Amino acid sequence: MPDNPAEARLLMGAAAAGLVHAGFSLYWALGGRWLLPTVGQWAVTIAREAPVTAGLALVAVAAVKCVVVAVPLVNSRRSLPRPGAWRAFAWLAAIVLTGYGALNSIVAWLVLGGVLRTQDGFDRQAMIGHAYLWDPLFLVWGLLLGAGLLIGGNDRRSR
Repeated sequence: MPDNPAEARLLMGAAAAGLVHAGFSLYWALGGRWLLPTVGQWAVTIAREAPVTAGLALVAVAAVKCVVVAVPLVNSRRSLPRPGAWRAFAWLAAIVLTGYGALNSIVAWLVLGGVLRTQDGFDRQAMIGHAYLWDPLFLVWGLLLGAGLLIGGNDRRSR
């Protein structure tokens, strides 16, 4: 782990949030269905009608999430070649995760609160999942990752 305990805690927190996301993707890939309706009825339909395709796609999604979890942790130990490039990758991930999580959480809250209205209605169970679980978890993942990268970068510059 990094030399700085605060950086280590933040990166481990980010990793935990990312592994929850990756774990559910893998769980669904292997045929689990708990909480799948909180993603959307479309996900339930695809899992039922094309389970192999859905499973393969979800394995790929889980793998990408695991890479985004692992790279900042491994790179913080300076164990990767071209650490600056991997750090830039981690910063990009932090920005995307934070922006995606924040924007989608806010939109879901606004839809649930009746501020934003859709012409055809909406999937309430999925909207609740996005407002209170999946998208806030992306937001937390991104914020913790960004904070860890910021502290780690400041720590390295001060040496």
